[in-house]
Amino acid sequence: MKIFIWILTLIAIGLIIFNATKLNFDALLKGESQTAVITIISALCAIILLQILRISKKIETLSKKPK
Repeated sequence: MKIFIWILTLIAIGLIIFNATKLNFDALLKGESQTAVITIISALCAIILLQILRISKKIETLSKKPK
């Protein structure tokens, strides 16, 4: 599961980089640039959710260890 989370995070970072090249700063919310902005925001949300999942799994394993 840990490797899967990191692979998805890397894919999301790749999407951010790819869509950052598609941005037109003169008309940020029009045409292809609008799609790029939406995709960048959704990829950032995916990264945040994946890191929350990673941390929750780490907490779960720590709470299962006997004291």
